[in-house]
Amino acid sequence: MNLVEKNYSDLFFKNLTKFFALLILVVIALMGYEIYINAKPAIEKFGWKFITDEVWDPVQENYGALPFIYGTLVSSFLALLIALPLSVCIAIFLVDIAPSWIEKPFSFFIELLAGIPSIVYGIWGFFVMVPWVRTSVEPFLAKYFGFLPFFTGPLYGVGMLSSGLILSIMILPIIASISRDVLKAVPISQKEASLALGSTRWEATRIALSYSRSGILGATILGLGRALGETMAVTMVIGNRPTISASLFEPGYTLASVIANEFTEATSDLYISVLIELALVLFVIAIIVNSIARLLVWSVTRKYSSQISN
Repeated sequence: MNLVEKNYSDLFFKNLTKFFALLILVVIALMGYEIYINAKPAIEKFGWKFITDEVWDPVQENYGALPFIYGTLVSSFLALLIALPLSVCIAIFLVDIAPSWIEKPFSFFIELLAGIPSIVYGIWGFFVMVPWVRTSVEPFLAKYFGFLPFFTGPLYGVGMLSSGLILSIMILPIIASISRDVLKAVPISQKEASLALGSTRWEATRIALSYSRSGILGATILGLGRALGETMAVTMVIGNRPTISASLFEPGYTLASVIANEFTEATSDLYISVLIELALVLFVIAIIVNSIARLLVWSVTRKYSSQISN
């Protein structure tokens, strides 16, 4: 191959990869445009009031998305609050503590959890987890932490707490498996150097965690994306009541759940347009949350790089 042919092949490869990269942006833009066009009747009728209104009454054609936005964000961040520390601890155990004969099968089972369909999680959550939450978890929280507004009210079992728990189980294998791979990628020389300087095992692990901080944050973003868009499992355990309450015992509703539950029941064009607008709201929330998370990863990475250079 002469120099001219090599230059042409490099140019073709460069433009081909650029085309596929731009294709992702085009697909996202087309998705947003099509959702917006179909949601336009609802947008024109309700305007910004749709996002701030709490009323959801299909009979009177009064629609407000605030309870669903609240339920989506609270259940997702509650799941992240539970799953993130557990996932990081599991990753540390698998990389630094567990012997190889435990690490390999344990890693396999964690990755297997990520492949279980959400409907299976939902059935297990409804028939096993919800009764346990109603008879054991909620009474305990109400007895010892009932002075907080988060743990008051009737003990239904189904509610925001159950949805957070089921989501945390679903996103835990994603965050744990990626965090494990990130920790494994830390150069062994980093740990050996810290141990040679007299660091304890925990101090060496802390250095490895700081080295892989951006990767763990990236895993957290993927887990959060799964939590925001999860439908069936959450629908079966959250209670599906369009209300806003500080108590985690109270039933709630999410954007994905209301779309799944009511799309087949939509009997008017406006009703369908409203549900599509809910999809648009979920689409925008996912983009905003992921953009903020990416910005956080970039800032942490930049700060860590500046510390290393200094």
